[in-house]
Amino acid sequence: MIHEIIESHKRAIDELSSIIPDIEKFADTCVKALRDSKKILIFGNGGSASDAQHFAAEIVGRFTTERRGYPAIALINDGSILTSVGNDYSFDNIFARQVQALAQKGDICIGLSTSGRSRNVILGLEEARRSGCVAAGLLGGDGGAIQSVCDISIIAPGESTARIQEVHGLIIHVICALVDRGV
Repeated sequence: MIHEIIESHKRAIDELSSIIPDIEKFADTCVKALRDSKKILIFGNGGSASDAQHFAAEIVGRFTTERRGYPAIALINDGSILTSVGNDYSFDNIFARQVQALAQKGDICIGLSTSGRSRNVILGLEEARRSGCVAAGLLGGDGGAIQSVCDISIIAPGESTARIQEVHGLIIHVICALVDRGV
């Protein structure tokens, strides 16, 4: 079983070469937003929520290059906001409400979803577009409904949620390396 998991991971990583142009475009969009003094808002559920935190931490802190911090916020960090919006409106609105409150024209809002079908991510990205932000998706599967509301997206290769999450982690690191170099 361990050998099968490792081989499945290797196949997903090997398939990344086919989406290098998407990764470059995504990173360029992040670099442009940061150069223009805009911020990056990142959100997702479950493992994607953890990836959103990781992504924001690398942008605010640094990835590998010593540099000033750049503005990035993971919209999953505040339990009081998540539970009050979830209770008062609905769980579907936990990201859209925060985007409405925090996003400014030209910011980039990144929704992460291994399935491409998370309703709250869709609504968050729709609100991003209404707010004049770039709606970006880091997705899996076939991109799902989320892909249709994105200005830019990356669909990670993988046969399962676990492989997609592993690939998302690598893609995030590649984007962060390009941000370190490009801003």
